[in-house]
Amino acid sequence: MLCCTEWKCWSPGSIVPDALSCPLPDTAAVMQWREPPAIYFEDYGSPVERSSYLIELNTNDGGSYDVINDASSPAAGDCCAQQSSARHNWEMNYQEAAIYLQEGENNDKFFTHPKNAKALAAYLFAHNHLFYLMELSTALLLLLLSLCEAPAVPMLRLGIFVHATLELFALIVVVFELSMKMRWLGFQTFIRHKRTMVKTCVLFVQFIEAIVVLVRQTSHVRITRALRCIFLVDCRYCGAVRRNLRQIFQSLPPFIDILLLLLFFMVIFAILGFYLFSPNHSDPYFNTLENSLVNLFVLLTTSNFPDVMMPSYARNPWSCVFFIVYLSIELYFIMNLLLAVVFDTFNDIEKRKFKSLLLHKRTAIQHAYRLLITKQRPSGISFKHFEGLLRFYKPRMCARERYLTFKALNQSNTSLVSLKDFYNFYEVVGLKWKAKRNREHWFDDLPRTAFLIFKGINILVKSRVFQYTMYTVVAVNGIWILVETFMLQGGNFFSRNVPWSYIVFLTIYGVELLLKTTGLGPVEYLSSGWNLFDFSVTLFAFLGLMALAFNMEPFYFIVVLRPLQLLRLFKLKKRYRNVLDTMFELFPRMASLGLTLLIFYYCFAIVGMEFFAGVVYPNCCNASTVADSYRWVNHTVGNKTVVEEGYYYLNNFDNILNSFVTLFELTVVNDWYIIMEGVTSQTTHWSRLYFMIFYIVTMVVMTIIVAFILDAFVFRMNYTRKNQDSEEDNGIVLEKEISKEEVVGIIELYKRSSAATETAQLQKIVLQMDKYGQMTTLFLGRRSRTKSDLSMKMYEEEIQEWYEEHSRKEDSQTPLQEPASASNSSLKPLSLRQRSQTVI
Repeated sequence: MLCCTEWKCWSPGSIVPDALSCPLPDTAAVMQWREPPAIYFEDYGSPVERSSYLIELNTNDGGSYDVINDASSPAAGDCCAQQSSARHNWEMNYQEAAIYLQEGENNDKFFTHPKNAKALAAYLFAHNHLFYLMELSTALLLLLLSLCEAPAVPMLRLGIFVHATLELFALIVVVFELSMKMRWLGFQTFIRHKRTMVKTCVLFVQFIEAIVVLVRQTSHVRITRALRCIFLVDCRYCGAVRRNLRQIFQSLPPFIDILLLLLFFMVIFAILGFYLFSPNHSDPYFNTLENSLVNLFVLLTTSNFPDVMMPSYARNPWSCVFFIVYLSIELYFIMNLLLAVVFDTFNDIEKRKFKSLLLHKRTAIQHAYRLLITKQRPSGISFKHFEGLLRFYKPRMCARERYLTFKALNQSNTSLVSLKDFYNFYEVVGLKWKAKRNREHWFDDLPRTAFLIFKGINILVKSRVFQYTMYTVVAVNGIWILVETFMLQGGNFFSRNVPWSYIVFLTIYGVELLLKTTGLGPVEYLSSGWNLFDFSVTLFAFLGLMALAFNMEPFYFIVVLRPLQLLRLFKLKKRYRNVLDTMFELFPRMASLGLTLLIFYYCFAIVGMEFFAGVVYPNCCNASTVADSYRWVNHTVGNKTVVEEGYYYLNNFDNILNSFVTLFELTVVNDWYIIMEGVTSQTTHWSRLYFMIFYIVTMVVMTIIVAFILDAFVFRMNYTRKNQDSEEDNGIVLEKEISKEEVVGIIELYKRSSAATETAQLQKIVLQMDKYGQMTTLFLGRRSRTKSDLSMKMYEEEIQEWYEEHSRKEDSQTPLQEPASASNSSLKPLSLRQRSQTVI
């Protein structure tokens, strides 16, 4: 290995010195053989800000960074030691910068940032997918134990010793997870982290109860099992659920204000109804003030209307005015006012959340930038240090993508990425890069006759006539399926003979698929989401034809998927396309909202099982007003046995699965009061509180879901109106051209770092250029458009005001210091304590 004193002996053709082993001299003086861009061969230099993980290692790692810039000439042996120390120091800087960027992306507050080498080890252990999977598996195991614990699902019941032991094992794993988190955060930060402290308290209670169950070998009332969902909410993979819960709690104040107004009018009308209708002894709905309140609450859901009105209406027709006025005020005015208030609050919260996350990412980028610039070049980040950052931030990113990302960020086309350019890091790092094809069509290299044939097919499938012809075929097929279905009678809907219409339409779709595949090429054809949908539906139609032709009854259900072809008609109208696009954009968020609702279901299911398991059964509610719904009677009429079955006894809390079904029926609110009254007749009147609270909670969650859908559609429509000419359907597309000289320079850099795999990937690009006689290659970076991208466009003017406000706030919090240089005067150094502050 060559050291610094051996550089003067180096000549063209000699062994290239190891750039990672010793600092390089003046590049221009020695690079006579080739002079690629300077960014590839820059020496390590001395960082402006050192990693906090090296503070404890300062006396053991060869000294501080300033040793590298010592004016005296070191001995040859000391030079290599200093260079090794510099490399280690930079690796720590890369790692801490990557951690800051991950915290910015995940919205992790900076007070949880690991502050020393020991905390870093725990942080890295707790931030890998194996740890996340362990965390998720443990949480799911604790939740699934409700299937086996009394009252258990009959076929899944386990002994007390078994399920208590499993619970203890899972809780011990949670203890291990929290211990690693404490080691990473430190005790003071650990107790400041509210969610972690809540999880710790729940863990303590669960641990005590599990030990008691195991010792006593018998179960007791354990309402605290409903808190197990906290372990799931705290998982890394459930970040969207945590955001939903936070948003629900933030929306509660205005919701509670309107809810109190609603309850106020309900009480007024309950008192008025009691005085008006209680003299009527045939009216069971208003005979007491409690019944008046309960029935007006149920009336708010319209579940008991008009039944609740009929006894009084039969006695005096003018009594209908009471119910009309009540429903007009409560249902049509206050409930819609509730949605409007929640929608307005939701919009404000979404905007504030976007602003907070945007500024949080900006601060994270600033922290990372300080760790990546050098004292020699404080005006920007070189490719060497940017590449070192990406090795930690995105380990699976290949060398080509690292350089393209660097080039995409580098808008000034210099050897350094400035802070202004680095602010676009999150938008650029997600791009997937592919070389732009040298040929316009896949068939360009074919013989002329074949080329003309495929060119004609390409023009045909792209023509409007072809597209509208296929839309007409789809519409005719839809009408035909509708007529066929209308004419079917009950019984076996699938004929043993394959309908001729099925074969005709499937043949047309098959020909269309073949023409598009040959005209566009398989790659271009499958790159479109609509084409993928067409291909899938046509494939399923073909499988359905096989099922009918060979009489494979278990697969007859595939035939039912034929009407999915009708969805292609959505492409005809832009508004329909916007609806579908919004649906796909909303799907991840809707999935997280659905999981949030399931968490509430789980909590209420556990409480319901503890109090109401086994109380509902056939013929159980004979003393209540809903006895007919629970009646199960056999009686003989002539020679036949007639069964009168109410079926509502199936809506019970005997196990977790039945409880979920019952709670879903309560969410739909159709005849939900029958379930409530059945349980109440078997327990106590206070049981009604459980059902009313569940209705209010689900009303909050469902209102948030409706507000979210409205916000998404309104936001997209406003964005579409504001950006009429935007190519929104194509996502984010960025073009970057790299020269052969640049690629060769990168190959030299990776050869010096002994990265054989990276070198092989880059050499393929050079070979491709040589094959087509090119000196440059164009690459396309693509990624799907996110809600954040749309928000950046919508709030474009306000974002600049937010940045200025954020800069003023930082300036006021940061003590003024002499800048290192004029070019870096805008970036004031922060101490470790200041770097760990939380951004609100």
